[in-house]
Amino acid sequence: MASQDLFQSPDYYLLDELLTEEHKLIRESVRQWVKASVSPIIEDYCQRAEFPTQLLSGLADAGCFGPFIPQEYGGAGLDYIAYGLMMQELERGDSGIRSTASVQGSLVMFPIFTFGSEEQKKKYLPKLATGELMGCFGLTEPGHGSDPGGMVTHFEDKGSYVLLNGAKMWISNAPFADIAVVWAKDEESRIRGLIVERGMEGFSTPETKGKWSLRASATGELVFDHVKVPKENILPGLEGLKGPLSCLDSARYGIAWGTIGAAMDCYDTALRYAKERVQFDKPIASFQLQQKKLAEMITEITKAQLLNWRLGVLKNEGRASPAQVSMAKRNACFTAVNIAREARQILGGMGITGEYPVMRHMMNLESVITYEGTHDIHLLITGQDITGLSAFK
Repeated sequence: MASQDLFQSPDYYLLDELLTEEHKLIRESVRQWVKASVSPIIEDYCQRAEFPTQLLSGLADAGCFGPFIPQEYGGAGLDYIAYGLMMQELERGDSGIRSTASVQGSLVMFPIFTFGSEEQKKKYLPKLATGELMGCFGLTEPGHGSDPGGMVTHFEDKGSYVLLNGAKMWISNAPFADIAVVWAKDEESRIRGLIVERGMEGFSTPETKGKWSLRASATGELVFDHVKVPKENILPGLEGLKGPLSCLDSARYGIAWGTIGAAMDCYDTALRYAKERVQFDKPIASFQLQQKKLAEMITEITKAQLLNWRLGVLKNEGRASPAQVSMAKRNACFTAVNIAREARQILGGMGITGEYPVMRHMMNLESVITYEGTHDIHLLITGQDITGLSAFK
């Protein structure tokens, strides 16, 4: 039946042989959690444009919050291939669920671990890993998306605290987040990271309504109206754009794996449907044009799987460049969007209903191909890397 989660993972080039037994166990664990907890409810929450907050504890129990963070700070100390596989399985369920985990791990826990003081690490990381605290990441502003260096959010030194003013938008997790890692300029226009806590006077998180994409994800704004932030909440380990961009690097890596999870779900759905749907007295999978669509889908999925796996190896070795991550993010998003559209066509009219996951994936991927570096910006990052010349400065 269409309402059941019958997903079977495609592995055309036997990539499982490149994974460790631990990798496969972790993937299977998250896959089963998605089948049991996400798939039965996600269409309903998407239709209602509501985030299923009851899944947060399950995400934490599955180890999906900052799995690459060392165990001493509450993480699982896993490698980057394990992290990628986890994001793949979560986005196979829904992009919004993967976004929640990506933000918590790559955009909140990662900067605190990488740039935070020992006190900040001990205070926040263990509670973020268990989901006792949920976080969000404030970089994008109403007037500054692809050009974050132009941000106008700023703070002034007031002795024992700083006074923060400004606004951020398109912030995943904002409506329910307990803390926000916010990027703002000091009085010398240097970009710094601050940990802003819910309850600080003047800090609000209005929810963004009316989305046609990521409907089962909570999105909002961060508004700072003379917010007093204690100086001990400033991340001491960095100044400049390098900090937030390195966080995005980690998140983009997870997106490269995650979006292929969505593509795999669309392909698996379309393949099963094409073999069952009979027209002109035979399954539509027997027609050449449908086979062309399916064959191209599995080809592109396989190429992306190989690219992601190799990037994971380079990440584990500390050799992956930001430009390599950009290429993988862009490739995976583009691949997934196209596969979702082709899968919708194979399903015909049924493809637009909530009885199948394809239209939901297609709408979600329209956000993922844009956020954390647009499709075009990632192309220009590759262009700059191979020519040595910047097209956007």
